[in-house]
Amino acid sequence: MLPKPDTIAAIATAPGQGGIGVVRVSGRSLVDLSEAVTGRKLAPRIATYTSLLDEAGETLDQGIALYFTAPNSFTGEEVLELQGHGGPAVLQSVLNRCISLGARLAQPGEFSQRAFLNGKLDLAQAESIADLIAATTQQAAKSAVRSLNGEFSRAITAVLDKTIRLRVFVEATLDFPEEEGVVSVDHGRLQADLGTLRAELEHIQSLATQGNILREGAQVVLIGAPNAGKSSLLNRLSGEEVALVSDIPGTTRDTIRQALQIEGVPIHLIDTAGIRETEDVLEQMGIVRARQSIDKADLLILLIDESDAAAAQALVKAEIRGGATPTIFVHNKIDLTGMQAAIESHEGTTRVFLSAKTGDGIELLKAAILNAIGWHREEGIFMARTRHMDAINQALTALRGAETLCSQLELFAESLRQTQNALNQITGEFVADDLLGEIFGKFCVGK
Repeated sequence: MLPKPDTIAAIATAPGQGGIGVVRVSGRSLVDLSEAVTGRKLAPRIATYTSLLDEAGETLDQGIALYFTAPNSFTGEEVLELQGHGGPAVLQSVLNRCISLGARLAQPGEFSQRAFLNGKLDLAQAESIADLIAATTQQAAKSAVRSLNGEFSRAITAVLDKTIRLRVFVEATLDFPEEEGVVSVDHGRLQADLGTLRAELEHIQSLATQGNILREGAQVVLIGAPNAGKSSLLNRLSGEEVALVSDIPGTTRDTIRQALQIEGVPIHLIDTAGIRETEDVLEQMGIVRARQSIDKADLLILLIDESDAAAAQALVKAEIRGGATPTIFVHNKIDLTGMQAAIESHEGTTRVFLSAKTGDGIELLKAAILNAIGWHREEGIFMARTRHMDAINQALTALRGAETLCSQLELFAESLRQTQNALNQITGEFVADDLLGEIFGKFCVGK
């Protein structure tokens, strides 16, 4: 009996050549499929060295076959993993053989989606799989593993359980005010319980915020007048000669992007064309792109040439557009002025005095960047996505609203319901089908 139509198969390893490649199959009634591919009956959860066969019984490859019975598998269904040599042609041949036996090609993220739908993972854990694969730093990988192990979900569930118990108590007093055994409401106790809930959720928010920074990184844009030293600073921070450095104004005509890490935090550093009045058409195009980068930046680094006039500084400052984006003012070329490397913070303005040429003061700038994007080392950081942060913010808004409604129990209970619904979105207890499609559609096919 061939597999059901909902049996899926895909190459689970990265494209290209490698020592090992894996084809994964998940569905129902895979015994016949596994026997057709391997020519033998496989014992569950035992690695079996075998030939992988085509329709004529000829050998496509030799490798390891692993068979998992439901529900004791990643997806909660029957799963077959065929581990062979990591060549694109041989893996495609094995995949085609599985499809010829009744499987279909899996959609992106469909294996993880089935694991979620079958209760093997909650939604936050399923998302952390993609985050672990995409992690670009060790810090990000550790946080993703922590979320995959369920620490984020357990923290959310603990707050959720307390919210539900408080909501049940309040609604019981509303529905059965005169019933024996129903305790009357103590408004002081309600305030205390809400304060505890809010404090716990704010702590989770702090951990998740750091995880969101690890996942997304920060867009840091270097701006300044021509010859302020932006390209030199880009090279110094990245540790590579990625940008041309010249004394000729307007050398940088286009944005240059470089990925780097500062204490394990991913930073997307963007060098832009020097902003000035110019008749050069190509330079004008570079300045337009510089302005577009400014609009999308999480942080601006405004370079000021300490040996230059203030007129150029004023021109570039005007591009910041009211100071809506956090900005670090970097006074460069202290090697020419005799100043010492230093960092100053006054009334929300941070200034760093350094030399991009010698590297003096670079570590001060790195610390200022991390501080400006909101990074601080904390134990137990969870990998979090923007949707997680939005849900936590919604829950906190509802809790803060409830604190003003202790004397109006109907509205108080409604605020608790809103808190519960927001937190349920994180673990996927209640989530729209279109959101599931959007989340899992961004996974790789083999996951």
